[in-house]
Formats: sequence, structure tokens, C-alpha cells
Amino acid sequence: MAIFTAVRNKKQTAGTMMGVLKYVTQACKTMLDDQWMVTGHNCVARASYLEMMTTKQQFRKTDGRQFYHFVQSFPAEDGLTPQQVNAIGVEFAQKQFPDFEVVVATHLDTNHLHNHLVVNSVSCKDGKKLHQNAADLQRHRQVNDEICMAHGLQVLEPPKKHTRKKQMRPGEYQAGLRGDSWKLDLIQAINDALEYADDRESFVENMEYEGYEVIWTDTRKHITFVCPDGQRCRDSSLHDETFLKENLETLFAYRQAVGFRPNTPEPEEG
Repeated sequence: MAIFTAVRNKKQTAGTMMGVLKYVTQACKTMLDDQWMVTGHNCVARASYLEMMTTKQQFRKTDGRQFYHFVQSFPAEDGLTPQQVNAIGVEFAQKQFPDFEVVVATHLDTNHLHNHLVVNSVSCKDGKKLHQNAADLQRHRQVNDEICMAHGLQVLEPPKKHTRKKQMRPGEYQAGLRGDSWKLDLIQAINDALEYADDRESFVENMEYEGYEVIWTDTRKHITFVCPDGQRCRDSSLHDETFLKENLETLFAYRQAVGFRPNTPEPEEG
């Protein structure tokens, strides 16, 4: 089954919406050979930002919340193709947001296929503003389960909590080799987020794009990561000292000092 989660994008500006759309549709995450696994519902995917902004301007609703962002994750054992995953995401958008512009971007760069759904906050049909609460999220998860069952996928209970340990257990390592370790997925998400981050804020934002919550405060010694399925993990449990809070703080201070730009090599010395 697909695990359906909402990404809490606290910053709600047109620029943030553009950044989210650029992030979720980037080629390195969505290209399958020569096929771009991104589909627009009520919009053309490549022009989605302009179309969403045009809708807001048409109905004079350019302020307040700009978009909603959801992640639909499929376990590797489902055996779905990227095309099937994208189609399920589009089906969900059609059922739950029939009058809104939605971009469905299927990411292929992790151990599990997953969809990002970015929804315009203003209806392209009648200009009504979209509002979401906990009951709406529960309804989305119910519809998500119904779609999964219609496609022959099992609806499973939430996975049991793993005991957090600093050393990787043999069973967990074997699970990682099979592509179904939540912790290895988390490590890969962190590495992806770091590739595009030049400070703590951009790192946290990138993690949120992938459906992860990052609890990083000045008063706590450790960073806590909350996975899309609710698993919680401290930085000290990730088998790599690079991810410790103090080391990430040093990394971002260095990047700020040298003027790091995402997607460019860092100096070997400095």
C-alpha cells in the first residue's frame, strides 16, 4: 500500500511554491530514460507554476496559503512500475482535488518509489480556497487505501517501531540490501537534502519536501528526524558522524564562508 503524508510547508509564498515545484520535478529524480514522470491534473506540468499563479490572480486570491504538498510512498515489495505509481497519484488527485491544479511528480531515486503532489490553494473552476485539516488528511488516507485495494495492493497496518541503536544490526543491514530499510531511506533523503542545502533552513525545507520532519533546536544536543511513516531517529543513530548536529552546523558554516552554491563541487581544501 502507499503511505500518504502531508508535508508541513510553513513558509507560504509564491516563491516557496515555485521552489517546491522546481524541487519535486527536477530531472535527476523524475527521469526514466527519456520519459519525464511528471503529470499535471487540470494543468500542463511544465507550465504549472504560471497556471497556478494565473488562477490566483484571476480570482484575486494571491495572499495567504499558496499550496498544499503531499507525499505518497510505495514499499518496494509492491512491485509497481514508475508509470503505475504516477497513474495512482493522478487517480488520487482526480478524486480528491477535482477542481484544483495538481502536479504529480514520481521520484525514482530512492529505494521506494513515491509521488509528490503539489496542489494549488485556489480552485481553477470557481476560485474557492482550499482548506485542509486533520479530518481531511484522514479522508485522504482512506481514499488512498481504497485506490490501492482497487489496484490489487494490500492495505497494511503501520510498521512496528524499531529500537534505536547506534550500531546497525545484521537484520537491518540485510533489509537495506533488499531496499526496504526505513533508516537507509532516511540516510539517502538526508544526503539528497544536503546536496542542495547551504544552511540549516534550506536543509530542513528539503527534508520536508521528501515528507520528513526535522526537529533541530538550539537547546537540544541531537537532531531528531521523523519519517513519513512516523519512525523517529536521532542523528546519533545513523551510523555516520557526518549527520551529527555539531558536524552539520560546521558544514553549513563552511558552506556559508566559501559561498557554496547547490549543484556545484565544493573545494577539496578549505
